[in-house]
Amino acid sequence: MIMIQWILAIRYLWKRRISLLAVASVALCVFIVVVVMTVMNGLVEEFRGKNHRFVGDCVVSTESLVGFVYADEFLAILDRQDFIAGASPVIRGYGLLTQPGAEWNMGVEIWGLNLARHIQATDFAQTLYYHPQNPTTAFVPSYNPSLPGCILGIDMMPDRRNQDGTYYHPPQPRQYELIVSGFPLTPKGGLARIGTDLVNTLHVYLSDDSHSGLVKIDGRVVYLPFDTARELFGMAGSIPRSSAIHIRFRPSVGLEAGCERVGRLWNEFKQSCRDREYADLLGEVRVQSWIENRRGAIAPMEKEQTMMIFLFLMLGVITVFIIFVVFYMIISHKSKDIGVLRSVGVSPAGVVAMMLIFASLVGLIGGGLGIAGGSVFLARINTLEDWLYETRGWQVWNRSVYAIGEIPNQIHPPVLIVIGLSALAACWLGALVPAFQAARKRPVEALQPGIL
Repeated sequence: MIMIQWILAIRYLWKRRISLLAVASVALCVFIVVVVMTVMNGLVEEFRGKNHRFVGDCVVSTESLVGFVYADEFLAILDRQDFIAGASPVIRGYGLLTQPGAEWNMGVEIWGLNLARHIQATDFAQTLYYHPQNPTTAFVPSYNPSLPGCILGIDMMPDRRNQDGTYYHPPQPRQYELIVSGFPLTPKGGLARIGTDLVNTLHVYLSDDSHSGLVKIDGRVVYLPFDTARELFGMAGSIPRSSAIHIRFRPSVGLEAGCERVGRLWNEFKQSCRDREYADLLGEVRVQSWIENRRGAIAPMEKEQTMMIFLFLMLGVITVFIIFVVFYMIISHKSKDIGVLRSVGVSPAGVVAMMLIFASLVGLIGGGLGIAGGSVFLARINTLEDWLYETRGWQVWNRSVYAIGEIPNQIHPPVLIVIGLSALAACWLGALVPAFQAARKRPVEALQPGIL
């Protein structure tokens, strides 16, 4: 009996053209899901990785432009912990950037870094072009080491990025003189100066550029030496302040466990400072994992990914409907076959089993073709895009606008398995109702001319 069920299922598959339509529909849906989900997941994971490498594992920070006090003392406590691989203080503020004699200026975010510490806490060294091997000297202009240097986000450099996404770099940084201005603040949040001289102004020279791959970072951040930025924003003083401490854990330490330990250390430290001057600034400090700290940047892409999954669920519903229509038509036109089976003793369960075998064949063949086609397309997607750009000037993403290198195309077998099983389940679901309708027919009714 099982052999008859398989023979009839295979016969229906190859003898009815509408069955091939069902296979093609499943294959197309699976192909689209494999390609789009692979690319989208790759973009999200790549973006998350860039954010992780940029800020480290854990960030102790405040949103206040005033910063917080006693960061140097807490940094000394962190240096004594065996689960921490590196910790780096950071100054963050906002200011204006211009050039001598220029009529333009732009608002920028200014980061003050201790490079010797920061390269231990983050992957900042890998973002540098001219000093990746010796990043501690990145603030020293190679054309004149006596000049004060700065690092610019690479997208702030004029005419640096081509349409194909590549950046042009001269053999050494050009001698750009820049003027950076910032407003120094008191620990209470007021202006540190009164009268007409409210702003601190620095003349600095380009020493390197940083390519983090994060558009909002590379397009608006100026990096200065830590002590220079501290002076610029009035955070030096008798009680120095910092904006954040970036931390990297040792490889054996889990993210959640490491952040919890840092959080306990911070709470103990804050409690010990409760009677000291400006201790109220410590109440605004938060200990966050890199995921929490960069949530504002990561969340939009994750929402897009969630919306994409929802759209694919709708596509799955359409697939189920197509399979339902195909099976309903096949069963309607094969009413006599079903009647013959019932008349020779095949049970209703046997009829349902035959239909599900048929659905399985549609799902396996269609899903296999879709997965194979999607895998081949993904393996050649960047080659195809390069050819289209060379011959037609067309790109999926304009690299002069989006911080994307190659299109992500790494295939994950578990994802393919889930997609294939989902296609199989969709076929079963679409065939279930017609199968039960056929199984409920009595032999006499099934052998009569007409449709179900």
